[in-house]
Amino acid sequence: MTAGTTAALVFVALYTAHHLADHWVQTDHQAIHKGLPGWRGRLACARHVATYTLTTLAAVLAVLWLPLGLHATWTGIAVGQAVSAVTHYVIDRRTPLARLAHATGKGDYHDRGTPRPHRVFAYRPDVEDDPTADLPLDQAPVVRGAYFLDQSLHIAVLFAAALITALL
Repeated sequence: MTAGTTAALVFVALYTAHHLADHWVQTDHQAIHKGLPGWRGRLACARHVATYTLTTLAAVLAVLWLPLGLHATWTGIAVGQAVSAVTHYVIDRRTPLARLAHATGKGDYHDRGTPRPHRVFAYRPDVEDDPTADLPLDQAPVVRGAYFLDQSLHIAVLFAAALITALL
């Protein structure tokens, strides 16, 4: 198989593992606290990135182990995982992502959907069975620009990590 095929299948493995690790493996505590300032936030983020990296490593090793004719060196795997882990930590600390968004003109999009300090309630008497009908607007399903910017950067890095894995 070519390095391109290896990169493509490693990317699929990383992408799948990314979603599992970010949404199923990550604890609620980690998700809430990883962006906090100080050691409490750093530790929560480090714990998340540790389980995230174990999940992505397992997925990469699984796809490479399958009899598909793929090839990757241990160096490529290690460097790809390191790039993914370090950048995941930086992005998930939240402040670097916010600064990047504001520096590149995406600040308004980043801030869209961010909970506000004063809650405004929406009441919809026409929808009695809707569990979000009486939620504060800050908790109703809304577009969270920060989440989408976060995820798009993670996916771009996963693509680079897949290429590194296949080419080193």
